[in-house]
This record gives sequence, C-alpha cells and structure tokens, in this order.
Amino acid sequence: MVGGVDSPSVPVADVFDEARRVLAAGAELPLKLIGGVAVALAAGQEPLLPREYGDLDFATMRGRGPEAAALLERLGYRGDRRFNGLHGHRRLLFFDEVHERKLDVFVGHFEMCHHLPISERLALGAETLPLADLLLTKLQVVALNEKDERDIINLLYHHKLDREQGIDAGYVARLCAGDWGLWKTVTLNLERTRTDVARYGLTAEQEELIRSRIDDLRRGIDEEPKGARWRLRARVGERVKWYEEPEEVG
Repeated sequence: MVGGVDSPSVPVADVFDEARRVLAAGAELPLKLIGGVAVALAAGQEPLLPREYGDLDFATMRGRGPEAAALLERLGYRGDRRFNGLHGHRRLLFFDEVHERKLDVFVGHFEMCHHLPISERLALGAETLPLADLLLTKLQVVALNEKDERDIINLLYHHKLDREQGIDAGYVARLCAGDWGLWKTVTLNLERTRTDVARYGLTAEQEELIRSRIDDLRRGIDEEPKGARWRLRARVGERVKWYEEPEEVG
C-alpha cells in the first residue's frame, strides 16, 4: 500500500488542494508535481502572472508506473486503458470525471518536444521537481503558448538563479550543451520571452529583473562548453527538424 490509501476516494474540486492530496498519497513512490500548478505552488505566494489551472501533471521514477497507476485508481481516477497499455512504461493518462480534469504521469523521463531526464532529479525536490527542471519543461515547448510563457516568467521572477536555493542555471546549461535541439528551442524561447515580457503590464523593475535573469541564464548556456556531437548537429541546423511533435492525448 502506497501513501496509506487503502480505499477508493474522490478528487476534490480545488486543483491545488487536489495536487496536495495526490502528493501526500504518493510521497513514497515518489510522485512529484510538474506543470503550471507546480510553478504556482513553488512561488509560495500569488504568482506574478496568474493564469487558469486545470489539468494536473506528475512525474515518477522509471519502473514505478504500475504503482502510480494503482494509487491513482484508489484516489478516484479512471485510467485510459488503451493509452496506458501502450505507453505506460513512459507516460500514464488518467481522468477525474467528476471535475473534468486530466492527470498525466511522466515515468522516468519527460518527453514532449524534447527528452528530459527526471528519474534522478526526483530526490532533489520537495513537492515538485527542482525549479530548473520545471523551467526546462516549459522552455522545451516549440509552440509556446501564453500559459507556458506566463509560467516561464513566474519562475524567473520568483526564483533567483542559484544552485542551492533557486534555479540551477548550470544544470540547464549542461543539458543544452549536450543536445543541440534542446539548446535551439530553449534559446529561442528565452529570446521570445525576453521580448514578450513587455506586453504583460509589469512595472519597469519587474521587467528588468526578469530580463536580467534571462540574460544571465542565456550567458551561462552560451559559455557552457559544447561537445563534438553538439557541434556536428549544429552544422546541420534547421535543415533537419530538431524536435518531436508531442502526442495529443485526452
């Protein structure tokens, strides 16, 4: 029995309360929160740029998918049997039919437009994946939407670039230095966010703080040594697609 849950229960209406309920039940797996709700909780206060929050996203370690699935069913979620049967080794899909919410669990890796390792990172955070990982899950989105951009801005505003108590910029730089495609998408989205921050009606001081952290993060990415594999892929550039098309589910 994981998390002391031994009988079916029902998801609660408030998405933040529900996230905490699932986290408490799945602490031993471990199960960690990612996505927009994670970004909002990590802020520790009302986010600078609030947005609507609907679906929930979690991550667990490689090989723990079956335990996560059993836990979520006990917590009142209906699993997508077909999707989970085909993809459960890397991703699980569940539905809260009472509140019409979707819940995703990424298993071992985060795979959308790019591949991000998460298993070894699960032990580093408390309720969520580390801040650097939360930021990367947003910066890896090729078709960046306003919700993703708001999450990026919120992370960069509420958290300094600091390995111990903030966003580990060195980790972001190292992942980008090992994957030209990830580097390409991340740097494009940093440039876009740097420009777009002006349209959110923030104060001059708030804009300056966000831009300065974007500039510091980009500087670290640029200065991180790149290997031969990165340089070879850079020569090919945009002539070959450098990202995956994320699968639409739910």
